[in-house]
Amino acid sequence: MASTQGSKNDRRTRIEEMRRAEKSRERRVRIAAITVAAVAVAGLVGFGTYLVSDSSSDSTASDSTASDSTADGATTAGPIKGERDWDIKKLGRTHVTTKVNYPMTPPVGGNHNQVWMDCNGNVYTKPLPDMNAVHSLEHGSVWVTYTDKAPAADVKKLGAKVSRTPYSLMSPYPGQSGAIMLSAWGKQVTVDGANDPRVNQFFTKYVQGPQTPEPGAACTGGLGGQ
Repeated sequence: MASTQGSKNDRRTRIEEMRRAEKSRERRVRIAAITVAAVAVAGLVGFGTYLVSDSSSDSTASDSTASDSTADGATTAGPIKGERDWDIKKLGRTHVTTKVNYPMTPPVGGNHNQVWMDCNGNVYTKPLPDMNAVHSLEHGSVWVTYTDKAPAADVKKLGAKVSRTPYSLMSPYPGQSGAIMLSAWGKQVTVDGANDPRVNQFFTKYVQGPQTPEPGAACTGGLGGQ
């Protein structure tokens, strides 16, 4: 009887040892699984951070490029070389019928006629009335002017650019200081020719640009000129 009882005790002891061993094995497996999972999560987080950082860098570079240049390669940031500007707060904007003597040639702002020159890519072959052209500048247009010293090829190329650009107009302007000049409200620059990069810069920056007193105002329905 005692031998039987001893056998039972031995069996229970072995069973308990097996259970403890199994629990210990299960605990090691859980720890190993948790460790592997933690390492995997850390790796994913690190990779995700790299992707976000890399994407952010690319986006920043792209945004910077977009803000500083255009499809024409024209830089919009910073001043345009040789550009002259006038305080737009001091330029008059009253509609008048009497002649205005403008302090700059061609004029870039000031009191003007109540009727604007059509400036929906209009290329005029004769000089325009200053007071009507100034009204077009008030609406956000760029005015290209030239003298008989401008090469015919440049005049033709600039005319083509103006004709495909809403809120722009072009006309001869005898007596101006430069052979080819570009004007916007309060802004003006003399360029070397149609291929001068400042042409695209000026158009990009000032066609309906931040200098415009009346953005979105009509550039058709005015004085058609010649």
